[in-house]
Amino acid sequence: MLGAVVRALLVFALLGSQPLAAADAGQPKEPKGSLVIIGGALRADNAAVWERMVQLAGGKGARIAVFASASASPEKAGKFLVERFNHYGARAFFVPVAVRLSGIDYQAAAEDPALASAVRAAGGAYFAGGDQGRITRALRREDGGNTRMLDALWDMYRRGGMIAGSSAGAAIMSSTMFGRPKTVLATLKLGIDEGKEIAPGLGFIGDDVFIDQHLLVRGRFARMVPAMLKKGYKLGLGIDENTAMVVGPARDVEVIGYRGALLVDLSKAVPQDGPKGGPLSVSNVRLSYLDNGDRFNLLSQTFTPAPDKLDNRIDPARPYYREPLFSADILGNSTVVDLMTKLIDSDQLDAIGLSLDSPNGIQPDLGFEFKLTRTGDSVGYQSSFTEQYSVYNIRLDIRPIVVQRPLYQYRQLETVADGGSGASRADAAR
Repeated sequence: MLGAVVRALLVFALLGSQPLAAADAGQPKEPKGSLVIIGGALRADNAAVWERMVQLAGGKGARIAVFASASASPEKAGKFLVERFNHYGARAFFVPVAVRLSGIDYQAAAEDPALASAVRAAGGAYFAGGDQGRITRALRREDGGNTRMLDALWDMYRRGGMIAGSSAGAAIMSSTMFGRPKTVLATLKLGIDEGKEIAPGLGFIGDDVFIDQHLLVRGRFARMVPAMLKKGYKLGLGIDENTAMVVGPARDVEVIGYRGALLVDLSKAVPQDGPKGGPLSVSNVRLSYLDNGDRFNLLSQTFTPAPDKLDNRIDPARPYYREPLFSADILGNSTVVDLMTKLIDSDQLDAIGLSLDSPNGIQPDLGFEFKLTRTGDSVGYQSSFTEQYSVYNIRLDIRPIVVQRPLYQYRQLETVADGGSGASRADAAR
């Protein structure tokens, strides 16, 4: 039995709902709707993203179902999100399907026909951040099948509705998602355990694209590679915080918001692992950085830079940077993109980044070298108005390296006079 609060929310959801066009007897194979995949930490004043979600859900007055299923405080998160959507012109409503929602049987709510009908009739749905495992737990039955609510979401999306999500709400977009992973560096060293570190997502973007979030801020591009290799993905999209990827029915990806997204292409990658596995070693990964306004078509695999960059392609004969490119912390905040943008506008052919662990970390003598290389396919564009770059098709090779422990202090070579002739000796490291 559902509580009185659910019934009250349900009445509110149904009032004024304008259903999408009735489904055909046979539903379309490919969804007609759009996805808005947000990397997390979406600011309340990021009008470009909020307004796009409202527009894709039907415009002013659009009914948007808010799922705070991932949140540790669903009521609080749901209330805030409903207010945000309404501020930008929608008529949002909270859907009480959440593991952490007190006084509610979330399994019964997920199977309630009237509540599912309200979501099916909406123009869009939004999934809040938190723990993505709570979303799949709330929307899938114990045997792995779809609840009525999940079927309603798919019906709405297939008929032209919008599905959006931030952070955890982004992770569920692919068929495989990170569950409870190790740190990025530990993942590179030890690999990935299926069933714990990676788990089934909801797969709205399809089975051919892997999604990750908080990407640049947390250096997560590196953990995408072993996860994609393990599950056989060729393409992965990682989106940064306060930024969104809009994926339309024609499989066109547009980046909007504060920063950008990384496209990870493993179609020509060659794993170098031995017969017993071990730390990640792979060559010929392709990285592309899509900045605000850039587009990438998943079917044709073509890039289109933003209008302010389109006529400003980087000329390799006139490089701006003319010194070796190196970073001692490739997993730092946006470091990989900083190296990529410098490399594409440089007289250097490659850039090197390292990732090392604490002396108290797992296998402290094991680190990784990330080598970025310009190839004949590499191309870059710079904005005519800002210093922002778009960089496509940079080669990435990752290999494990040995870090000598303990680290020794550097002592400069000294010159000792010996009968008028100079001789060099090293002050031994102590």
